[in-house]
This record gives sequence, structure tokens and C-alpha cells, in this order.
Amino acid sequence: SLLTNIAQALFILPFFMFSALAGQLADKYEKAFLIRHIKLAEVVLMAGAALAFWLGSVPFLLVIMFLLGAQATAFGPLKYSVMPQHLHETELVGGNALIDSATFLAILIGTIAGGLIAAAGEMGRHLAAAVVVVVALLGWFASRAIPPAAATAPALRVRLNPIPATWDLIRLAAANRTIFLSILGISWFWLVGALLLAQLPVYARSVLAGDESVYILLLAGFSIGMALGSLACEKLSGHKIEIGIVPLGSIGISWFVLDLYFSQPVAALGNLISWQAFLASGRGWRVVIDCVLIGVSGGLFIVPLYALVLQRSAAQERARIIACNNVLNSAFMVAASVGAIVWLSLGLTIPQLFIFAAV
Repeated sequence: SLLTNIAQALFILPFFMFSALAGQLADKYEKAFLIRHIKLAEVVLMAGAALAFWLGSVPFLLVIMFLLGAQATAFGPLKYSVMPQHLHETELVGGNALIDSATFLAILIGTIAGGLIAAAGEMGRHLAAAVVVVVALLGWFASRAIPPAAATAPALRVRLNPIPATWDLIRLAAANRTIFLSILGISWFWLVGALLLAQLPVYARSVLAGDESVYILLLAGFSIGMALGSLACEKLSGHKIEIGIVPLGSIGISWFVLDLYFSQPVAALGNLISWQAFLASGRGWRVVIDCVLIGVSGGLFIVPLYALVLQRSAAQERARIIACNNVLNSAFMVAASVGAIVWLSLGLTIPQLFIFAAV
């Protein structure tokens, strides 16, 4: 819907506007202090969201979405750049695996919770208000346990103009070929991921003839696969950064995305089917297994690249390198959304889009 697209645009816009500032501040100041205050700001924003739910004010909620995007922009460079200050180099892969797996499981839990809350009717507004505040409070309490992480570039001069500051980030990352290629690889993953996840609800309904439970099933397969693939990296790499896993992950992503095109069952006519009926309908299991293995491959692909970026970046530049990664990730995801709109407007299908994504 139009409101959904507006909300998504408002959430991602701050990544272009404020990533450079966020990276500079994360390098300049003590990180645990910044994390605690950013999580406290999230509590305030969620209280505002609760009020917006209670009032039923869509404009107020859209403002909150923009501010939450700004909060996420500020938090992103910190959550990755703080790890090398608390973890040994042999623990970086495991630390990244935990963050990435937890991220996708949180997306899954949030999607399921959102569906249940939406199904609660009028009471859903009040449930949503309570849940967002409780989750924000839990995040703030957790942040209070983070040990101090000293500023790595206290003398850094902060540039406020986002355009030259963002260009500085890109030049900083591009100065190290290994780092920049790793960032481009991560951005490619998010481009493919954005293509798949954005089309998944329509694919489940229009191509697979499934109801919302089928979409949740496919999302669960992808999210659980990401968690498994991420956690498997530490075992497969022998507790060190093993880039040899990355090609295996990229081949797996392409292969299993391509298989989605060939594994689509014949859509049933009439009413949409439930997840139980979908699994009983011939190729249903194959689609689910494809989603799981796409996720596993994604975890194998992305975790070593994140760990490599953290290992190769200088301590005094690390947060800005991560901020550059966030800017390019966002740009690739926007490109994926625009590309999908153009693709579908030309009369091409979602399964055909999967072939393009696989290539």
C-alpha cells in the first residue's frame, strides 16, 4: 500500500542523511555510553509510538518511523565496531554470527507478533503500544551491561554536512581494496535479500496460492536458515576468519534462488490454502527447503565478510567504515526496490525476477 511504501522510505532515508555523522561520533566518543543513550532514546521514541497507536494518528506514526530510522542509523556503526574492543580476533566470526542470526530471528518474531496483533482488532492498537515499549525497555536494560569501550579517534573533527562527509566515508573504505570489496559483497547480499523479502508476501499469495501463514512459513525458513548458516560459520572456519566459505555461500544463494523458479507448485484455484495444505501439495516442501538453504547460504556468505571488514579496518576508522557499509547497503536495497517496481511494471513475473536475482 501507499502508506507502507511511505513508511519504508521514511525509515531508510536517515541512513543516507545521518550515517556519516553516526560513524564519526562512534569513532570519536566512548561507545558504551553512546549505545546506552541511543537505546534510551529508543524508549522515548517507543513511548511516542505508543501514544500514536493510542490516538490512532498515522502522521504521528510516520514521524516516529523517520526518527526510528535515525536511531537505527546511529546504532548500526556502534553495534559492529564495539565488538573488536571486547572480543579476541578468534571470536569475531562468532560475535558477528550471533548478531546476524539474532537480527533475522528478531525480524521473524516481529513479523509473527505484528500479524497476531493486527488480527486482534481494536485491541491490537493497545497491544502494539505495550509491546513496543516493553521491547525498547529490554534493549535499554541490556545496553547497561555493556562494558566501556574507549574512544578510538577522540581528536576527530566532525563534519556535519552529509554530502561531503558521506563521500569521505566512501573514500576511506575504498582506500583498502579488501575492505571495499567486502562491503560491495555485503551490499550484493542485501540487494538479493531485499528483492526476495519484498516479493515474498505477494509470491506466497499470487504464485503459491497461500494465505498469510504460507508467507510466515517461508519467512521462518529463510530466517532460521540465516541463523543456522551464521552460527555454522564459526565451526566451519575453525574460530578464525575463513574467506573460503564466502564463495560456497554465494553459489548456494544463486543455486537455491534459481531453484525457486523451478520448484513453484501449480497454483490452486479458489480459496488460498494454509501452510499445512501447502506442505501437503506436492512441491511445497521443496519451496520451504529452498528458502531455508538460501538463508543458510546467506549466513555462510555474509558473516565472514563482516568479520573481515572489522579485522582489516583500523580501530580509529572502524565505525566510519561500518557507516560506509550501511550507506552502500541502503543504496543497494533501494536499487533492488526500484528495479523490482520496473521489472513488474513491464509485465514480468516474480518467478522470472528470481532468475534475474540468481544471476
